[in-house]
Amino acid sequence: MSLRKQATSGLVWTFAEQFGNQLIGFVVSLILARVLLPAEFGLIGMIAILVGLGRVLVDSGLTQSLIRDKNSDQEDYSTVFYFNLVASILVYILIYFIAPLVSDFYSQPILTTIIRLYCLTFVFSAFKSVQMTRLTKQLNFKLQTMITLPSNIVGGITGIYMAYAGYGVYSLVWSQIVISIISTIQVWFYSKWKPSWQFNYTKFKDHFNYGYKLALSGIIDVLFKNSYLIIIGKFFPPQQVGFYTRAETMNQLPVNNISNALKKVTFPLFASIQGDNKRLKRAYRQIMQMVVYLISPVLIFLAVLAEPTFRFLFTEKWLPAVPYFQILCITGILKPIHSYNLNVLKVKGRSDLFLRLSVIEKALIIIGILIGLQFGIYGLLYAQVAVSATTFFMNAHYTDKFIDYSAWEQIKTLIPIIALATVCGALIYLVDYYIYSKLDIVRMLIGGSIGAISYIGLSIIFKMDSYKHFKKLIAKKKVKQ
Repeated sequence: MSLRKQATSGLVWTFAEQFGNQLIGFVVSLILARVLLPAEFGLIGMIAILVGLGRVLVDSGLTQSLIRDKNSDQEDYSTVFYFNLVASILVYILIYFIAPLVSDFYSQPILTTIIRLYCLTFVFSAFKSVQMTRLTKQLNFKLQTMITLPSNIVGGITGIYMAYAGYGVYSLVWSQIVISIISTIQVWFYSKWKPSWQFNYTKFKDHFNYGYKLALSGIIDVLFKNSYLIIIGKFFPPQQVGFYTRAETMNQLPVNNISNALKKVTFPLFASIQGDNKRLKRAYRQIMQMVVYLISPVLIFLAVLAEPTFRFLFTEKWLPAVPYFQILCITGILKPIHSYNLNVLKVKGRSDLFLRLSVIEKALIIIGILIGLQFGIYGLLYAQVAVSATTFFMNAHYTDKFIDYSAWEQIKTLIPIIALATVCGALIYLVDYYIYSKLDIVRMLIGGSIGAISYIGLSIIFKMDSYKHFKKLIAKKKVKQ
């Protein structure tokens, strides 16, 4: 199978996995949001930093090194497998003992038990990380989809049952534990790879020298990405954390569906053409155009219709999350652009620059938090937007350096797409304002339909390149069927 066909097939299955998992997660979250209180979601938000740090420490960037290395063999995979497994156990032991300190920090005693249970997922995940990495490197996203979807369904059903049975916040914890266990069992059952009793220190050192910089960058990223949750959790009530996490989850729903699916496929794809800068730039530009073309209208339309959407899906108790969500939609549009700019550094093997940019970005986050906190939670949210915009220019500087794709050229590529989505969003706002209905579902249907029709129609009229690329992708899929 050619590289193009592998990428197209991988993209289709990755989208299926992402959309399927997000749909399942969204439905489960929707049901749980109606049963549980915002404060209970806030408790899970408070431990997000520990969960994120644990996952980064367990992997240490070694699986990324396996994907990048074209000559990885059985000894490489086994070496990384055993390191990840031992690391997961050590990390869990560490977190087990510091759990009470985290509980004291937030003045929430229940967090000790929650942390000790939730972080068991690190050990389960370590048992499957190398197998999943092999599947990613082979662009075998079909099998990954067949593994993750059933796992999320079973875990979701477990969480819903426990919520209705009165287990409260523990329904969220056990849902994740069940997902981790079921997916790990399936990976070992379906995967053709098993570790051999080999550990090569030289190969470990090679992978570690590449991966530890990504790991350090990941640690810094987790620390500062969750810094807003830490600050909100420390200085505001738990329900405020719940409102923020709900807004962030809604914001990330389309972003993770589209951006992460493409990122998962494009990293191994970009790695295979890393020596051809012209080809890499062309592929990078087209993929970034496509992802922004899909994400920007969804986020802008949702921001305009946020009030009826939140009330219809989650009930009145979640309406305080609406303005948070509307502000975070700006960062949602920028997130995939950041990811792809940084992907260029990873593909080029410059994990040192990746780490340097992460450090600078986090310094900006600290400054943003110190300034924003003076103006309350909205100050923190607007600071997040300012940092995201500044980071774009830093990351794009190195994309220009390595593949000759500058920040200004990226802006010229993406502004017409974002402007088109904004015009259609303004049209939705006007229609919703003048043809007001008390029924939220009616407002959502009318606004969504007007937005979709106007966006596609104007894309055709103005002959948008992204629309043409997307149409070709769909047409190729239909021909195959």
